This record gives sequence, C-alpha cells and structure tokens, in this order.
Amino acid sequence: MLETRATGQVEIYGLMAEFDNPESLLAAAERAREAGYCEMDAYTPLPIEGLAEAIGFRRTLIEKIVFAAGLLGATGGFMLCWWMTVVAYPHIVAGRPLNSWPAYIPITFESMVLVSCIVAVIGMLMLNGLPQPYHPVFNVKEFERASRDRFFLCIEARDPRFHTDATREFLESLKPLEVMEVES
Repeated sequence: MLETRATGQVEIYGLMAEFDNPESLLAAAERAREAGYCEMDAYTPLPIEGLAEAIGFRRTLIEKIVFAAGLLGATGGFMLCWWMTVVAYPHIVAGRPLNSWPAYIPITFESMVLVSCIVAVIGMLMLNGLPQPYHPVFNVKEFERASRDRFFLCIEARDPRFHTDATREFLESLKPLEVMEVES
C-alpha cells in the first residue's frame, strides 16, 4: 500500500534519511529493524560489515542455482566427450578403451565452469531486478552523494509499519543530517 500526499495525490516510495558516516547508518538500520520495519534499503559508497544483516537481507537461491548449473555443465561436458569417443567417432588410440574417462576431465571441468558462470551472471541480474535504469531514489537530489561520501537509509512505503508522520518522526529520532520524501 503506497501512501499519497493530501496535496496533489503524489505517491510516496518511502522516506530516506541521510547520514554522514557508516557507524550512524549501521546503528540506524539496526534500530529500524528492532522497531519492526522490514522493507528498507541502505545505500553507501563502500561496503559496511553487518549492514546486510541489519537491514534484513535474506539469502537467495543463487548458490543452489549455480551448483545445479555446474552439475548440469559437468554432466553435459562428460557426456559430450563420451558420445564423441564411443558413439560418433570410435577410434582405438594407443590401445586405450573407447571410454577413456581420464581424458574427459579437462572438458568436464571447463564445461562445469562455463555453464556455472553464465548462469551465475544471468541469475544475479534477474534476482537483483537488473538492469534497472530508473529507481525512485534517483528523484532525491541529495542522493547524488551516495556514491561519494553520504550514507542513506530508505524505509519504503510498502512496509506494513509505514505511516508517513510516524516513520518521519522515527527517522528524525535517529539523528540524521536530513529526512527526505522519496516520490515514486
């Protein structure tokens, strides 16, 4: 449920608080999680240890998907080598049996890596919702500094606890530099 302003009926994506150091942002994210907010995101110019857990980041299926893709790639590479040497072009070389599996190991390994990498990149892009050329936080002028020296915490309007006035009051209690509305 997105809240609307009484004047002009503009939908609000959420409220964003600006901080000047990573410690303040981390503390604010932890307090927001403790207060019951679950739909929030943090934007920083550098990685902050513990921030993902503080905003409630959940593990995705990407590891399992990549593992399955690796198994599929290894199986496909091995079966391709087997088919070529046993079925399609059977040649006895140096007295070895047709199914000389040690020779298949490099192709099996490379096929596993190739398929895993391709699926990892595609899966990461899809699960992250990328490419995303537009995001509502880009509407906030101060957000330009997110890639340089500012730290932002955005509580989204779709959060069940979100109420514009109460959330603004909560964010202001965290002592940010500024609290801004993010319009959709």
